[in-house]
Amino acid sequence: MSQLHDLTVAQLAARLASKDVSAVETARHFLARARAHESLGAYLATDEDVTLSQARAADERIATADKAALLGVPMAHKDIFVTKDFASTAGSKMLEGYRSPFDATVVCKLAAAGVVTLGKLNCDEFAMGSSNENSAFHPVKNPWDTSRIPGGSSGGSAVAVAARLAPAATGTDTGGSIRQPASFCGITGIKPTYGRASRYGMIAFASSLDQAGPMARTAEDCALLLSAMCGPDPDRDSTSLDVPAEDFTKSLDASIEGLRIGVPKEFFGEGLSNDVRSTIDAALKEYEKLGAKLVEVSLPRTELAIPVYYIIAPAEASSNLSRFDGVKFGHRAKQYGDLLEMYRKTRAEGFGDEVKRRIMIGTYVLSHGYYDAYYLQAQKIRRMIADDFQQAFRQCDVIAGPVAPTVAWKLGEHGNDPLADYLADVFTLPGSLAGLPGMSIPCGFGAGHMPVGLQLLGNYFAEAKLLNAAHRFQQATDFHLRKPEGY
Repeated sequence: MSQLHDLTVAQLAARLASKDVSAVETARHFLARARAHESLGAYLATDEDVTLSQARAADERIATADKAALLGVPMAHKDIFVTKDFASTAGSKMLEGYRSPFDATVVCKLAAAGVVTLGKLNCDEFAMGSSNENSAFHPVKNPWDTSRIPGGSSGGSAVAVAARLAPAATGTDTGGSIRQPASFCGITGIKPTYGRASRYGMIAFASSLDQAGPMARTAEDCALLLSAMCGPDPDRDSTSLDVPAEDFTKSLDASIEGLRIGVPKEFFGEGLSNDVRSTIDAALKEYEKLGAKLVEVSLPRTELAIPVYYIIAPAEASSNLSRFDGVKFGHRAKQYGDLLEMYRKTRAEGFGDEVKRRIMIGTYVLSHGYYDAYYLQAQKIRRMIADDFQQAFRQCDVIAGPVAPTVAWKLGEHGNDPLADYLADVFTLPGSLAGLPGMSIPCGFGAGHMPVGLQLLGNYFAEAKLLNAAHRFQQATDFHLRKPEGY
């Protein structure tokens, strides 16, 4: 039983299907690990009764020879997805204790596939951050070095998987919030094409950017999870694409002989640390050994992605977060004189500094006289960034490069400099703005023996190609098998 947490999702699913272990035993094992490692701060909510009830239901389905792909496999959800059975806070005091009357579509789809929910995972408040230090409740610590950040905003999800507190977790990626914490914690994570997974029940940050995706140890696990998560949801999400669900596991073992891997020169310029550069270079050489061909490409507007994102995302946030005013749900100030004072005090008390910062930026760029100068111009450049990718994909099949310029930094290191956090997103933002699928896979270690992730980007609906390339790399290397000492 002590080795259950070392099994991948695929291995666990096989063990459960063959009845070598029960869903209840498995759930109890991971709940015990979550309690034993509370100091990492990964979980915000667990409920043993709810989890074991779901596990017993899974065991009953297994007994009837139900063939659901993930039947009995436990996982946890980022606290940006609403759930009926667990509080849904988005890492904010504004929603502390909030219980949703329904489950997010992604949660429903995974439950239908047989997943057992372990609990809700910590995240930057309303998914705004790159370090998971912006959670209103407590920061999350990187298990490879607990003095360092795990990345954000899906830091709790990354830590739960890396420390073997859950076999897998859901995450969301607005500007890199699956890929960057996956890189910093040495796990695998994928953001699908925008619209592939329903946003219904995801507490909104930036609606034209937010996208759900899985985080796990291997590309095979992510393929299993993504197959269950994706699919159209036209009645509940107007941005959901009319693209049928797909089995992403079918092409995992296909040869990558002749695969053209684009290497953007802009991803390897000034600002990329030497340790990350050398690790990424070694990973690209491994791909050459596997038969892939490296092709230099250009994404000339890479640096513009930062100002573009930090205009568009805060603008959408200022609109989405206007609903949190103390009227219908969530926090409400206890003392106020009139309605306007209630709004003001409620939002001042309920929102953290980073959320307030982004709301103010967004309100400013949407205000009269500035909309054309800032927001409209940012949207035009966003289209140009997307066009740059299409030009690059004429020369290559996938694009590869670093996820972040450095390894995970120390907790509090960027505390007085939010721009330092923003600049760390330079390699993930372009793909997000273009709505492209992207993933991070472990490819080695940098300074302080901290994990480094290789970013793979594909054209629209190329998730299967990315997962295939990632899986073949993981068959040839063992970085995805390594874990932090003591876990």
